Amino acid sequence: MNKRLQLLLVLTILLIGACAPSMGAPESPATGAAGETESTQTERQTLTVMGHDSVEVSETVVEQFEQRYNVDVQFLKAGDTGTALNQAILSKQNPLADVFYGVDNTFLSRALEERIFEAYPSPMLEVIPDRFELDPQYRALPVDYGDVCLNYDKAYFSELDLEPPQNLDDLTGAEYRGLLAVTNPATSSPGLAFLLATIGYFGEQDYLAYWEELVANDLLVVNDWETAYYGEFSAHGGTRPIVLSYGSSPPAEVYFAEEQPDEPPTGVVHEDGSCFRQIEFVGVLAGTEKPELARAWIDFMLSPAFQEDMPLNMFVFPVNPDASLPDVFEEHLVIPAETAAVAPETIEAQREAWIQAWNETVLQ
Repeated sequence: MNKRLQLLLVLTILLIGACAPSMGAPESPATGAAGETESTQTERQTLTVMGHDSVEVSETVVEQFEQRYNVDVQFLKAGDTGTALNQAILSKQNPLADVFYGVDNTFLSRALEERIFEAYPSPMLEVIPDRFELDPQYRALPVDYGDVCLNYDKAYFSELDLEPPQNLDDLTGAEYRGLLAVTNPATSSPGLAFLLATIGYFGEQDYLAYWEELVANDLLVVNDWETAYYGEFSAHGGTRPIVLSYGSSPPAEVYFAEEQPDEPPTGVVHEDGSCFRQIEFVGVLAGTEKPELARAWIDFMLSPAFQEDMPLNMFVFPVNPDASLPDVFEEHLVIPAETAAVAPETIEAQREAWIQAWNETVLQ
């Protein structure tokens, strides 16, 4: 069955359910394609969107939705991805919000197994590439993606006339001794993503041997991305010219510079599947009292208006191909030709064991 027929089938089932007799008046606007319907409510409502601490949306974009549906959108930031998801799971009998945004493919299987979402095959999925859709039951819908990759300080390598590393294999070479800083996968989302990159790259049988080689080559491990990037990275005054970050970090360096350079001062190690692609999802929280309004918000998140707002707020890439990227992204972004592949269900089954094995290998 093709994608269009799948969507039509699920939409038809939902429509039949919606046409059943109701004991009361609806509390939220009916949904359809983003922007096609507006609230007929006279009483202003509040829609709560729960997510991780890095969720940022421009006020002008949020106001478009608020005005269209006569609603106040409230963002509930609940820590990093794992912490926020834990709160959503613990409160699933009495949900704290109507929508959850920000669970990624490293935690997706857990969210689905805990049944915190209700299915919603948004009509906007028709334009979203299949490669981003990891839940065939439409409980978690893709919103954005980003690649966790090693970054390097171009000036450092230029001054020493040293070739930057091209892939993960290169980093065990003697010429890169004492140059790399990464983050702990037990305390950092990019740290976990990089651990998964090494597992996807080398395989479950050999990834720990690779980490042993990195340790022998004077690896530095810190607890969080901010410490690594702004404290240890030589591009920001530290001593380590290779650091764990994102494929979108070079455009960010240009965008936030006081005087924008012609090219980023940093580069990305991205050859041969050396990066891990994080895809973030959104879903209607089961038990919400405003399911139709929550669905309308999801339609809005997948529309170009919202998708085009994400790159310069959260430095992630839109999944909607109709969304335009800012010029600074178009000119300086790095998107790997291939990324390390680890299935979400495998991550869920092995995540804690992998982190424990990493801890025993690297920190003890």
